[in-house]
Amino acid sequence: MLGVIRHKSIRPAFSAIRHFSSAAKEITVRDALNSALDEEMSADPKVFLMGEEVGEYQGAYKISKGLLDKYGPERVLDTPITEAGFAGIGVGAAYYGLRPVVEFMTFNFSMQAIDHIINSAAKSNYMSAGQISVPIVFRGPNGAAAGVGAQHSQCYASWYGSCPGLKVLSPYSSEDARGLLKAAIRDPDPVVFLENELLYGESFPVSAEVLDSSFCLPIGKAKIEREGKDVTITAYSKMVGYALKAAETLAKEGISAEVINLRSIRPLDRSTINASVRKTNRLVTVEEGFPQHGVGAEIWFISLH
Repeated sequence: MLGVIRHKSIRPAFSAIRHFSSAAKEITVRDALNSALDEEMSADPKVFLMGEEVGEYQGAYKISKGLLDKYGPERVLDTPITEAGFAGIGVGAAYYGLRPVVEFMTFNFSMQAIDHIINSAAKSNYMSAGQISVPIVFRGPNGAAAGVGAQHSQCYASWYGSCPGLKVLSPYSSEDARGLLKAAIRDPDPVVFLENELLYGESFPVSAEVLDSSFCLPIGKAKIEREGKDVTITAYSKMVGYALKAAETLAKEGISAEVINLRSIRPLDRSTINASVRKTNRLVTVEEGFPQHGVGAEIWFISLH
């Protein structure tokens, strides 16, 4: 593996890991993402947003609401309908030292830009012997949504999770969305940030610490949403909610399930997964993706070692 040379960051990649107590309020995942973008753009003039309808229309899902008025068209860029084109522009800007956040209206459209995501963004650090960093975020809704066809319903976690050079994050709650997006924007590597359309409007309790502008979650660290001793259930994104509901049902039958919110698909939190499986001796993986060659297969392999 080639050595990696990094430039010093102005801000820490993440804050110290803390356990949060009482919730201060509830916010939607949409507002969590919007506030994270706003705060990172305010803190670092190198951060900018680009994509289809992110400016005047304020985003297809209103994630960029208010940002055009606040930061102007030079930092909130409406693009033509050409994913390959604006993804390439984003990678070029990252080469130059800027921190672009590229929004895909749906990650299904990222297939039009996969050459730049894989060959331009993910491989550049390796191919330059660590001399080139590509601090870019590719974000947007991933997986199934309401009333859409098969072409708009795919989950790309395992697709991008298999690619060296990428980091892949998939938030579930408002805390996840806010803390992980901040981490993604600050990271020196290209990050694929997989949101979920069906979660945008859901509200989750958050603590005052989560709402603090310094809040940031570490990449590669899972969260145990529910402790248990009989079976481990791993999930990410919207599937975490289903896993928690399943755990409640199992509890009524006397089965204690531990639910792990992966948060990070690449890198996976091997230590948390292994520690849980060693405790429960049973593993169930939950995901939206295809049955073969998925994230669950990787987790199963990890659990054996």
